[in-house]
Amino acid sequence: MSKKIAVILSGCGVYDGAEIHESVITLLRLDQRGAQVECFAPNIPQLHVINHLTGEEMPESRNVLVESARIARGAVKDISEANAADFDALIVPGGFGAAKNLSNFAVEGAGCSVNPQVLELAEAFAEAGKPIGLICISPALAAKIYGPGVTCTIGNDADTAAALDKMGATHHECAVDDIVEDKARKLVSTPAYMLGKNISEVASGINKLVDRVLELTHEND
Repeated sequence: MSKKIAVILSGCGVYDGAEIHESVITLLRLDQRGAQVECFAPNIPQLHVINHLTGEEMPESRNVLVESARIARGAVKDISEANAADFDALIVPGGFGAAKNLSNFAVEGAGCSVNPQVLELAEAFAEAGKPIGLICISPALAAKIYGPGVTCTIGNDADTAAALDKMGATHHECAVDDIVEDKARKLVSTPAYMLGKNISEVASGINKLVDRVLELTHEND
C-alpha cells in the first residue's frame, strides 16, 4: 500500500520562499516511489519579497500559501487543514522561506521561534513516531520540534552549525550526496543547497533522504 506524505512549502524561490529545485526534486522522487503527496503551507505574508535577478528586496507583499501554489501547481492546502494522523511522514524542503516564513531563524538565529501551526504539525509527527525529513536549512527547526539532543545536518557551514548546537541540536557534518539519520527520532536530514554546487549533487542527497523516509514508514508494516 502506498504511503501518504505531507510536504510543507514556504513560498516560491530560494531567497524568500521554498527552494524550487529542492521542492521539485522531493515531489518527483516521492512520485517515482509511488507515494501519495499533499502539500501544505502557512497562510501568512512572507517576511519580505526578493528580486531573484538582483538579490534586492522589493516593495511589495506576497502570501506564503499563494506563492507555494506556484510550485505545487495549485495543489496546496492551508497548513491549518493538515492532520498528522492522515499521513505516514513529513518532509520540509529548504530555501530561505524555512528560515524566514516557517520560522524566524534568519533573523533571530539560535533564539528563533517556529510558526505555531508549523510547529504543532511537526510535533504531532514527532510525538507519533512518524518519520520526518528536513532538507537544506530546514534542520534549523529540528531542536524546536524534538528538543535538545536531536541529531541533524546542514552540511558543514560553521556558523549555522554553531547556531544549531546552541539551540540544543547535535550537528553532524555531511556530504551533499548523503544523509544524517537520528535513528531514535526517525529524523532524516541532508544538506542540499547548503552545500551543493549544482542540481545533480542536490538531487543525489534528496533522493537518498526521500528513499530513507519511505523505508522508515514501512518499519511497522
